[in-house]
Amino acid sequence: MSQQTLTILLFTLLSLTSSPATCLYSSPSPPTAPFSESTPHTDPEPRAEEWLPAHATHYAATDAVGGACGYGDLLNGGYGMATAALSEALFGRGQICGACFEVRCREEDSDFDRRWCISGTTVAVTATNFCAPNYGSDAESVAGHCNPPKQHLVLPIEAFEKIAIWKTGTGNMPVEYRRIKCAREGGIRFTITGSGIFISVLISNVAGIGDIAAVKVKGSRTGWLPMGRNWGQNWHINALLQNQPLSFEVTSSDGITLTSYNVAPKDWSFGQSFEGKQFES
Repeated sequence: MSQQTLTILLFTLLSLTSSPATCLYSSPSPPTAPFSESTPHTDPEPRAEEWLPAHATHYAATDAVGGACGYGDLLNGGYGMATAALSEALFGRGQICGACFEVRCREEDSDFDRRWCISGTTVAVTATNFCAPNYGSDAESVAGHCNPPKQHLVLPIEAFEKIAIWKTGTGNMPVEYRRIKCAREGGIRFTITGSGIFISVLISNVAGIGDIAAVKVKGSRTGWLPMGRNWGQNWHINALLQNQPLSFEVTSSDGITLTSYNVAPKDWSFGQSFEGKQFES
């Protein structure tokens, strides 16, 4: 091997051993944009809810107390007679409680129905009750009008007469309905009942989409505690929360969460009602 070749080989070996491993570079990635600079997402314009076919019957209400949603006295609760009981296909085991619907008579169904419809009128009602199915009767019979899979609403006569003329034999009317936003006065109402460590909270007077999907409660000495749906819009938890101001986190069925801090004062007691923040109508 010549002297010149040995010199070149030695120089190459010295260059490799003197270069650190970090000298090997790859093309750098583009810098990540800060979170605050992320591209804003623009939602499309919300489309109006479709009108869906159903039937409606009425009842002569002498009072407005009770119901499967647990609201109690509907007049004092702010719901009045603009309410509805829903068939099993709509009620959803109480999840729908508090939701609002616009209802109108379905005029195009037949000449007979058009004769009893009040054209161009609608009525807005809140879901407050359950129309129980009658499995002893066929779904197509009059007695089985709330049987699955029927979409059926039972309205107080005061609400029914705003969209149709009541006559004997016209009680089971073809109608159309759609979900609408609820308009309420004041804030969400939290009514606390129970005893000891069992705490039940009725959530009422809810605006926006109206029905509640999840609730959490927090005392001054606890973190956020998830509550379970007892029935209707009554939510419960087993926890010792007395002598603590209570805060509530309410999530509606459209995914919006509203937090009301220190709604109930430290000296709250069972049977009291308190008012928190409100969803946008």
